[in-house]
Amino acid sequence: MRSTIFYMACLVVVIAGLKAASAIMVPMLLTIFIAIITAPGYLALQKRGIPAFLALIIMVLLMGVFVFFGIEFFAKSLKGFSSNIPAYQASLNDQLGHIWAMLEARGFEAPKDFVAEYINPQQAISFMGGLATALSGTLAKTLLIFIVVIFILLETTTLPKKIKSIEGVDDEAWKRLSRTVEDVRKYLSLKTLMSLLTGILVAIWLSFMGVDYPVLLGVIAFMLNYVPSIGSIIASIPGVLLAFVQFGVGPASIVMIGYIVVNIGVSNLIEPRFFGKGFGVSPLIIIFSMIFWGWVFGPVGMLLSVPLTMTVKVALEANPRTHWVAILMGQEPEEDLHDEKDKNQ
Repeated sequence: MRSTIFYMACLVVVIAGLKAASAIMVPMLLTIFIAIITAPGYLALQKRGIPAFLALIIMVLLMGVFVFFGIEFFAKSLKGFSSNIPAYQASLNDQLGHIWAMLEARGFEAPKDFVAEYINPQQAISFMGGLATALSGTLAKTLLIFIVVIFILLETTTLPKKIKSIEGVDDEAWKRLSRTVEDVRKYLSLKTLMSLLTGILVAIWLSFMGVDYPVLLGVIAFMLNYVPSIGSIIASIPGVLLAFVQFGVGPASIVMIGYIVVNIGVSNLIEPRFFGKGFGVSPLIIIFSMIFWGWVFGPVGMLLSVPLTMTVKVALEANPRTHWVAILMGQEPEEDLHDEKDKNQ
C-alpha cells in the first residue's frame, strides 16, 4: 500500500514537472519525432553508397527548403488575411442579417439578442487569424528544431552502439527499444502521408469552390489531422466559416460536405488499409491521451498524443508490475494478438 502511494506521488511530481517544463519539452519532443521520421531517409542515402557528409547535406537542404518556404508562405498568408479581416467582418454581419431577414419573413423570431450576447462575429473571424498565427508561431521555432535535428542525424550511426554498450541494456531491452522507435516511426510516417493527402484534397476542394486562401486552409487541415478524432472537425471550422462569409449558407454547406467526404474517405477508407488494426492502443485510450497530453504540452501535445502514448505503453509492458496496465491500454487481448501472429506465420 505504501509503495503504491509512493509511486503515485512520484507520478504526480513527474507530470507536474513535465507541465512546468513544457516550454523546453515541446521543442525537444518535436525534434525527436522529426529526427525519427527523417533518420531512415538519411540512412537509406548512405546505404546507396552516398558518403555520410553528402547524405547529411542533402537532408539539410531538403529540410531547409521546407523551413524557408514554410515561414515565407505563412508570413505572406497571415499578412493578407489580417488586411482582409475588416472586410470579412462586414461581410459576416451582412450574411447574418440576410439569415435574420429570411427567418422573420417565414414567421420565425430571429434570435438577434441571443447572438449579440453570446456570439461575436468579430471573435469568429479572429478565431481563424489566431489559429493560423499559432501554427505560424510553432513553425517559427523550426529553425532551432532544424539545427538540433541535424546533430541528432549525425549521431544516428553511432547511437545504437552507445546504447548497446550501456550496462544493463541486454538484447531483450534493445529489442523493446527498437520496436518502440520503429512503431513510432511507422505511425508518424503513415500519419504524415495521410495528413498530406487530406491537406491536398481540402486545398483542391476549397480552390474549386473559390474560397480564399485554399493552400493556407489546406496546411491547417494537414497539421490538425494529426490530432485524433476532433482534429478534422476543428480544421473544417475556418474553411466553412470563410465560405459562409464570402458566399452565404448554401456554398458553406457544400464546403462542409466536401470536408466530411475528404475526412471520412481518408480516415475510414484509406488509412485502415495502411495502418491495419492499428498500433496496439485502444481508441478510448487515444481520446484520453489526447486530452491529457494536450493539457500537459498544449496543442503540440495533442498532435503527438498517439506516439507519446505508444511509448508509454511499451515502457509499461517492460515491467512485470505494470504489464497489466499495458494490457488495458491495448487494442485487443494478448491471446487474440498471439493467435493472429500464429495465423500469419
